[in-house]
Amino acid sequence: MLFGSRLETYLIVGLGNPGAEYAHTRHNCGFEVLDILADRMQATLSRNRCKALLAEVRRGDQRIVLAKPQTFMNASGECVAELLSWYKPAHDHLLVLYDDIDLKAGQLRMRGSGSAGTHNGMRSILAQLPAGDFPRLRIGIGAPPEGYDLVRFVLGHFGTPEEAQHMRAAFERAAAITTDYLDHGLEYAMQHCNRKNPEV
Repeated sequence: MLFGSRLETYLIVGLGNPGAEYAHTRHNCGFEVLDILADRMQATLSRNRCKALLAEVRRGDQRIVLAKPQTFMNASGECVAELLSWYKPAHDHLLVLYDDIDLKAGQLRMRGSGSAGTHNGMRSILAQLPAGDFPRLRIGIGAPPEGYDLVRFVLGHFGTPEEAQHMRAAFERAAAITTDYLDHGLEYAMQHCNRKNPEV
């Protein structure tokens, strides 16, 4: 970093539920990607601030904040609002990663804005923020089987080793797309994600 240059802050938030009982469940896709990013950036998600586990990384002229809300999914907005107040990133420097039942398992979609859809964590965030014009990366987990309870499905673990391996590959791709976003900007990352993401 050059002397006197200004750091651009990026806030990368992965949604999930804290606690060992929820680890590696479908609803914790955001946490899974954050773990991969932290590993690639040689960072540890250990700092407690703003109701989140955090890691701060300096990368060139960027300050990257990786955050796992510890508020449970339905109150994610409380954490994100506090993080925004503390770090004050530009509105397009907040990226939220989360699971989506409306996408096939393993599919990824990136957008610069949008609604919460069926996701309670995103509903909580949008209820706390003045506008929804921030990037988000959705990680498909597929819909539950007909007649299967939705809550039980999203809080359940991946059913087979093959499904877990398939989703692990999706998490790796999501981490790569997040890196594209940091390196090249939102438009580039969206094109890389949405045009080249394989149908699965």
